[in-house]
Amino acid sequence: MIIVDSEWSGVDAHKNSLLSIGAIDFSDPTRQFYGECRMWEGAHHNPEALAVNGFTVEQITDPKKKSDGELLAEFIAWAMKSKEHTIGGQNPSNDVEFMEATAHRYHIDWPMAHRVFDLHSIAYFHMLKRGITPPVLKGHSDLNLDKILSYVGIPTEPKPHNALTGAKVEAEAFSRLFFDRPLLSEFLSYPLPWMSEDKNK
Repeated sequence: MIIVDSEWSGVDAHKNSLLSIGAIDFSDPTRQFYGECRMWEGAHHNPEALAVNGFTVEQITDPKKKSDGELLAEFIAWAMKSKEHTIGGQNPSNDVEFMEATAHRYHIDWPMAHRVFDLHSIAYFHMLKRGITPPVLKGHSDLNLDKILSYVGIPTEPKPHNALTGAKVEAEAFSRLFFDRPLLSEFLSYPLPWMSEDKNK
């Protein structure tokens, strides 16, 4: 599994642009990827999106930065060295949609698996299995990334959002939910809440 997080200039993969990709090889977390790019010519950008990811208009239009197609090609070359080419993350279908749209724009073959691992679904199942009711707001699941990170016992992601930081916390959450153990050295000092609870019973 490859844990992926990406940043965009908006939420529409066909009129907005990929801006950065962060990734962790889940089977070998020492293998990490991060890259940024400029928007494709004619792409739209939303102030709300830039407020989330911290990029400025000058940064996303910098002609010295690689194109989104070049960034995607670099990511694919990196990903192909992993044992498994299935993408995982928080709402990974959105990341895949942007990368596939970029691949289509530049006639790049998209070799990643069709299926994805969704952190939200894994955390939701984990809560139910432990007898915990997942949060709901207005009839919809309200289990966002910050709540999942709190549930697995690690700090919420710093703001503004960074793609590699996002991939790291998501990979860490997957490991704790799957295996009851930390994955990355920077999170070793944070205990798993349910392990502590079990010891106190």
